[in-house]
Amino acid sequence: MSTASHVAPTAPIFPGSVDAAGQRATLGVMGGGQLGRMFVHAAQRLGYFTAVLEPDAQSPAGLVSHHHIQTSYDDPTGLAKLAALCQAITTEFENVPAQALQTLAQTRPVAPGAAVVGIAQNRIEEKAHFTACAAVSGVSCAPYAVLETPAQLQAVLDDRADLLPGILKTARMGYDGKGQVRVKTAAELAAAWAELGGVACVLEKMLPLTAECSVLVARGWNGQVVSFAPQRNVHVGGILAVTHAYEGNMPLALADRARDAAIAIAHHLGYVGVLCVEFFVVDDGSAHGDLVVNEMAPRPHNSGHYTIDACDASQFDLQVHAMASLPLPQPRQHSPAIMLNLLGDVWFDADGQLREPDWYSVLSLPGVHLHLYGKLDARAGRKMGHLTITGSDVASVRAVARRAAELLALPGLEDI
Repeated sequence: MSTASHVAPTAPIFPGSVDAAGQRATLGVMGGGQLGRMFVHAAQRLGYFTAVLEPDAQSPAGLVSHHHIQTSYDDPTGLAKLAALCQAITTEFENVPAQALQTLAQTRPVAPGAAVVGIAQNRIEEKAHFTACAAVSGVSCAPYAVLETPAQLQAVLDDRADLLPGILKTARMGYDGKGQVRVKTAAELAAAWAELGGVACVLEKMLPLTAECSVLVARGWNGQVVSFAPQRNVHVGGILAVTHAYEGNMPLALADRARDAAIAIAHHLGYVGVLCVEFFVVDDGSAHGDLVVNEMAPRPHNSGHYTIDACDASQFDLQVHAMASLPLPQPRQHSPAIMLNLLGDVWFDADGQLREPDWYSVLSLPGVHLHLYGKLDARAGRKMGHLTITGSDVASVRAVARRAAELLALPGLEDI
């Protein structure tokens, strides 16, 4: 299966190079959020110029890029300008219109391509891909059913009682726990589908989960693949709260299987760029449990932010290398790490009054790396930044992470 862009680089796009028209090597990104910002930083550090297409005038990535094209993602004039400025283009989130990427790919290398982004935008297509890939990845997704019509709903009510209790998820636009409803009975399922507007959904069987993990891989235009070790993740309210990234964060056999499965999925897609594959660890009665693939993100991922401070090449460095057809170095993690997400809630006290977090105390702790995303307004649930804690050993990293979480009143403290 190939989902590559129409156009691939005929040669590496070297940083700092100038073409015959005098234009500096420029890399573009669709989307102006924090992932785009960190991509821009990585590209600029190497020596590339950058361009961001994003409608928000105050977007985190737009504020730090050489060029900010302030248009909607599907604006023909904006897309033409991005293509004229850039030698290669990526995306920072999966909900950019796939057709816009398809348009850009007619004249410029786009990584990842529109087809694979389209798969990640639709849970029905995503699960079909995981099912088709299971023979080579060795990991399947949870049992599920597609609900697009009243007839399909009725068929599930009549014949698929085995899927309950389950989680009803919208096929499109669901992230950070949005567009999801837990259902225990047939009546709850019917009511939940109606509550979601009768849109296309998948019903997934609820499994006995013991942990969640993710794997980041980078694949080049030539098929070269490198990867990071799996991260163990803790979610609170559907939003990532804590990432554990160190040797022994999960049983080695499961970690190896997850890594192999993520690489197989990337190959099966003909993927180019950085891909995050998320897995559930399910209690199957064995000593270590079993793996189930949950979803994929065709971009760098929140759970991989620790790589900036704990590895010799970050996920964003690899994103730049992959799209520019540069060699992909196998990243080496030099320090155990824990990443703590910072939501807008941190900026409010117990009475809901806006206040400045106690950064002085937090930054007094050893091995703390603060990353704020340049967002001007703090709101509950909004991703404002993250902390990465590194150290010489896991015990000291966990102790500092607990103290930082206490100072900032972060959720998930019991899981650190």
